[in-house]
Amino acid sequence: MMLWFVFALMTAAAIFAVLWPLSRGRRPQQDGSEAAVYRDQLTEVDRDVSAGLINPPEAAAARVEISRRLLAAADNQREPVASSNMRLRRAAAIVALLGLPVIAVGIYYPLGSPGMADFPLAQRARTPAATQSLDDLVAQVEQHLENNPTDGRGWSVLAPVLGRLGRLDEAVRAFRNSITYNGESADRRADLGEALVAAAGGVVTTEAKAEFERAVALNADEVKASYFLGLAAEQDGRAEEAASIWRAMLAKAPANAPWRPLVQAALVRVGGSPAPALSNDAVAAAKDMSETDRGAMIRTMVERLATRLKQNGDDVEGWLRLVRAYVVMGDADKAKSAQSDARQAVAKDPERLRQLNEGLKNMGLDG
Repeated sequence: MMLWFVFALMTAAAIFAVLWPLSRGRRPQQDGSEAAVYRDQLTEVDRDVSAGLINPPEAAAARVEISRRLLAAADNQREPVASSNMRLRRAAAIVALLGLPVIAVGIYYPLGSPGMADFPLAQRARTPAATQSLDDLVAQVEQHLENNPTDGRGWSVLAPVLGRLGRLDEAVRAFRNSITYNGESADRRADLGEALVAAAGGVVTTEAKAEFERAVALNADEVKASYFLGLAAEQDGRAEEAASIWRAMLAKAPANAPWRPLVQAALVRVGGSPAPALSNDAVAAAKDMSETDRGAMIRTMVERLATRLKQNGDDVEGWLRLVRAYVVMGDADKAKSAQSDARQAVAKDPERLRQLNEGLKNMGLDG
């Protein structure tokens, strides 16, 4: 309210400064002094003629000029004050003084935002998060951590973002600080190991492997650490050890585990021959069968699954299991046919189609 009052006062002062001269009339000629001077000059001309100081023709010319000036002065003295013009000027001043603010307010209220709260300059530099770039947000977090280096939560937030931005060495440092200030846990050790692998171009280094082993020691079911330990074995040429690690993961995993396709694809990559992930009970029953009977049982289950999916094609996980089974069985033609049938079945559902394509990509197939 005080700000509005100050603005109104300044506006009034500015209008008064401009219009005040218009409200003042011209000064009348003061007491006819100019006409008296000209009359004295006529008398002086007569005296000069009598004294012989000027000749008659010059005196006559002087009288004519002085008389002309005397008449002009008399006319000015008799001119009335333009009272009507004065009234118009004063009326214009009043209209400007009162009308302009009213017009300005009338225009501002429908077009402006009188109800908007104040927006201090310090806050204007802080752009809303939704409109800031990721780099700006990261810079703000980094500035905060520079002033508060023991903020473990800040390091845990910053670390994965740095990894996604490709700043891998900085991500490794952030994960280390997260462990230092948040405490040790299996997932934090696994995250640090993954960052070390990314910084090494996908190679599970000795340092990264040590982190994964620490994670598994803290939690034997830590999925990320177990997967990368299998990857380390694969990279070292120990394919059977890698397959053993990944089989153990699949044996304990729920059927809908999101990482299951990735591990199964890795197992196929190292030459493993897992059951086609139909059901845990079926896999357990097949352990006591001969190789021929086990193969026949698996083919029978695969055919049942294919038949069920032809009747109800909305089961994305079922399609992925069917394709995976054909891949494991070495039947590439049926695997391709199943991919085609699956896409056709979920073509009208964008979300299911996306899930299907992602699952196929995780298996190393054309997504």
